[in-house]
Amino acid sequence: MSLVDRYVASRYQKLLHGNVVGLRGEERTEFARAIAADAQSISDHELDLLFDSDWRDQITAAWLAGLSHRTQYRDRIGEKLLASEVTYAGQGFCLALARFSTRDDAWRLVAYLSHYLPQSACRYDQTWALGALMHLDARLDTREAERFIGAGGLWKRWAASLPPQQQQPEYHHMFFNDVYSFSEECIP
Repeated sequence: MSLVDRYVASRYQKLLHGNVVGLRGEERTEFARAIAADAQSISDHELDLLFDSDWRDQITAAWLAGLSHRTQYRDRIGEKLLASEVTYAGQGFCLALARFSTRDDAWRLVAYLSHYLPQSACRYDQTWALGALMHLDARLDTREAERFIGAGGLWKRWAASLPPQQQQPEYHHMFFNDVYSFSEECIP
């Protein structure tokens, strides 16, 4: 069985866009059990290979690194998030940084938002990064997101083209909290 067949093919669609939030019952339980087992069994070498591949592999690798709390990937994940070279992978990077849960991880999200919110034409993973940063603010008792969502912050202008509900930072915070809660079901 190839690395992609083993870890990615049956996982990435449920990780993409936080689709795990919609899983219910036995499907949710089984997926949580399976991805937790993957996070524990995948080697660092295998993670390296996934991080060097396409977005499907990277989003999955980020989840696996985050679930297994492999903080040695912190710099790599932060660099990949800021580079935003592949679509959707940033969603997993944001989850991994939130799982690592330190001020250093929050600063990586701040760097990303500082770079991409001024670029209103760039629609990458800003909603995920803001939700993750707000989540970390609550966990760490910090106020890093305030610089973006407070008076004069960059969020309002960047989010102006989103549907009205999604213009609200709290919408993204609550959604990210739901995704994070699923990750806690996998490996607390």
